[in-house]
Amino acid sequence: MRIFVLGAGATGSLLAQLLERQGHIVWCGDRDPVRARRFLGRKSTIAIAQVNARNLRGVVKAAKGCQLIINASASVFNEIVLRAALRLRSHYLDLSSHLTRNPFQSEQFRYSKRFGEKRRSAVINAGAAPGLTNLLVKRAAEMLDEVQSVQIRLYESTESRDPISQWSPVVLFDEAISDPRIYRDGKFKLAKRFSEIEKFRFVDPVGAARVVLAAQDEVATLPRFIPMRDLDVKIGGNEIDRLRRWHKQGKLSKSRGIAKSRFPDTSSPRKIANLIRQGILQNARFAAAVLVEGVKRSAKEDIRLSIRSDVLFPSLYTIRKQGRFTTPVAFATAHVAAQFVRFFPREDPGVFAPESLPGEIRRDILSGIRSQGLKIMHKITILKNVPGDEDEF
Repeated sequence: MRIFVLGAGATGSLLAQLLERQGHIVWCGDRDPVRARRFLGRKSTIAIAQVNARNLRGVVKAAKGCQLIINASASVFNEIVLRAALRLRSHYLDLSSHLTRNPFQSEQFRYSKRFGEKRRSAVINAGAAPGLTNLLVKRAAEMLDEVQSVQIRLYESTESRDPISQWSPVVLFDEAISDPRIYRDGKFKLAKRFSEIEKFRFVDPVGAARVVLAAQDEVATLPRFIPMRDLDVKIGGNEIDRLRRWHKQGKLSKSRGIAKSRFPDTSSPRKIANLIRQGILQNARFAAAVLVEGVKRSAKEDIRLSIRSDVLFPSLYTIRKQGRFTTPVAFATAHVAAQFVRFFPREDPGVFAPESLPGEIRRDILSGIRSQGLKIMHKITILKNVPGDEDEF
């Protein structure tokens, strides 16, 4: 395909390179081509057009001739890029929702009818979290006759002396000042920021970590496609601990805006390499866990099951050994998004969340993710009526 990637930062630039390796014709658009070139690397032949994502006409002009347009910039631009895709009669993909019109309804679905009429497809929230997490929830749900609860747990940690943005500081700040979305007793609700602390055990080497409620996009789509009673998303790690501390100190608010000292610009590969050499940045990790509880019915009895999926993404140290200088979050998001593109549903018009994609495509994406070396582990546990008494198989 001919693919235009809007936003050539840490994630967009790596995604563009991965898509080029898949054999696609790729070019990028960014408001700062010089900065974008630092992310792509001087040796890269991927073209970069200067374009302001707020300017619909400019986006259409820069992306002219593409068959797929990807919004790898901030989600606040989703609707502009969606309209650009419709004007160009191209397919569309993004990595997250903005959720300003309705905190519980992804804005991209407003364009379902128009994409259907144009016989084009749009895949939304197609990154690691949301994205891969949605696919894992759907996989577990298909093994059950009734889904009761879903828990998504994320871990982001950076071992560094100073705050270092693993991804877009704008997105990180937006999540930090937003109230978490939860789904409880069959109803959407907003919760308090950094609330409901619990101790959760991730797979080794992460281990046990405190997690708190976070404003994640999975809550806005999963209950609409999978009947369930409860769903929440929590995040742990030293990055969320730092944000929680600033929140308690009153240093996080929309009116205060983004403080560069707390939300620095995303580091380019060269800068990350320098930070590592200087000993400022030692390591970073990103992990995800999905737990789905429900009932499997048979003629003899109903069995309560807990289905757990764990994903341990490559650490900064592992990525560095591969000769790359990027963060685990950007690495994970770009590699997962590349598989969503590889198995893009071009023959199925409309707007799709990951969990609403056709089953064969979802399975192909998961297989493709594993082929890239990302570890996905599954465990099924039988839950007996007596609390705490469990059998594994």
